[in-house]
Amino acid sequence: MAKQIIWSLQAQEDRKQILSYWNNRNQSTTYSKKLHQLFKDALKLVSQFPQIGRQTDIDNVRIKLVKDYLVVYEEDKTNIYVLKIWDGRRNPEKFNELL
Repeated sequence: MAKQIIWSLQAQEDRKQILSYWNNRNQSTTYSKKLHQLFKDALKLVSQFPQIGRQTDIDNVRIKLVKDYLVVYEEDKTNIYVLKIWDGRRNPEKFNELL
């Protein structure tokens, strides 16, 4: 049975900023729409197979790679909580501070 996906406010803001960046950079919504669909597809897969993401040092927190982005999520018995979306090209030390 698939688990419900629940977005944190931080993850929603991250997604909005990422898609807005690509809209502005490319002067088109084509790439951002494709990227948005990749996020949706990845999370649909995670909802069905929560253990698919790479394990972190924190219990129940995993990372799913989507293109250059790290989707950080936590699972419990019935839900998947999307905590953060991080651009994997950014400073990894700052990412480690988040976890």
